[in-house]
Amino acid sequence: MMKKEDLRIVYMGTPEFAVESLRCLVEGGYNVVGVITMPDKPAGRGHRLQPSPVKQYAQEHGLPLLQPEKLKNEDFLEALRAWQADLQIVVAFRMLPQVVWAMPRLGTFNLHASLLPQYRGAAPINWAVINGETETGLTTFFLRQEIDTGEVIRQVRVPIADTDDVGAVHDRLMLLGGQLVTDTVDDILAGRVTPIPQEQMPTDTPLRPAPKIFKDTCRIDWNRPAKQVYDFIRGLSPHPAAWTELQQPGQPPVVLKIFESDKLPQPHSLTPGTVQTDGKTYLRVAVADGFVGIRSLQLPGKRRLSVEELLRGFRLAGPAQVE
Repeated sequence: MMKKEDLRIVYMGTPEFAVESLRCLVEGGYNVVGVITMPDKPAGRGHRLQPSPVKQYAQEHGLPLLQPEKLKNEDFLEALRAWQADLQIVVAFRMLPQVVWAMPRLGTFNLHASLLPQYRGAAPINWAVINGETETGLTTFFLRQEIDTGEVIRQVRVPIADTDDVGAVHDRLMLLGGQLVTDTVDDILAGRVTPIPQEQMPTDTPLRPAPKIFKDTCRIDWNRPAKQVYDFIRGLSPHPAAWTELQQPGQPPVVLKIFESDKLPQPHSLTPGTVQTDGKTYLRVAVADGFVGIRSLQLPGKRRLSVEELLRGFRLAGPAQVE
């Protein structure tokens, strides 16, 4: 059996979620011969180019690095071939063309933050929380042409508490993902892998997708029941954050980002979106079957505040509505 020190691994990833798996490989003594990440992107008020978290880690540890604009570029492919990878690992990167994922002799596997075949797509953690799931997980699978459809190698199941926001679930999955990646490499080295086609995996519920989330996706629909609004808010907190527009008589609308809320089942005859407050300690919004209490939120250009902090400096004028 080949030793992990001799197995030539190329690692592909970009965000913070992908750093933990790379760290586990490096600190575990695996032979990472190269790292591929996205090109630097402008960020912040000065729009200065910022390296990805994976790039920062790779540079700090002296790992060879490529940042291709296009994955079919011949110069990039030549540089990738020169690394002579036995295995490629992908964590939160981008869709690979076949010429890339089929290159290593042992193939390319991906770490995906869901229990495939559920939640295929770019935002599986967000959508699992938004949809009120009580369980999610991680899957390693061999890449094939269709996105997130390859044969499954390993899975880990992870509970979601009703109080978890997407940030908490993300961090839990990120830490467990590093261990799952190294366990998967060990299985491949030991010849213990028997990949399972996803179409043969039993599912109790219809398959749900996890498409990319855009700004319009994050707008709150106050006509929904309290539980659905509550799950929607925590499924987007702390990033990219659910939002709504506060409408007050005689004033321009104000965009509010909402990070924390409570479910308040209580009969009423108010129009969904009606805002109630005592001006000091609480702010709540009428929904289809009760109220959603707002616990923390953010005004444009301001820091995140508790509702008590906000109400000390922001006075609601007359009957207010959110929509």
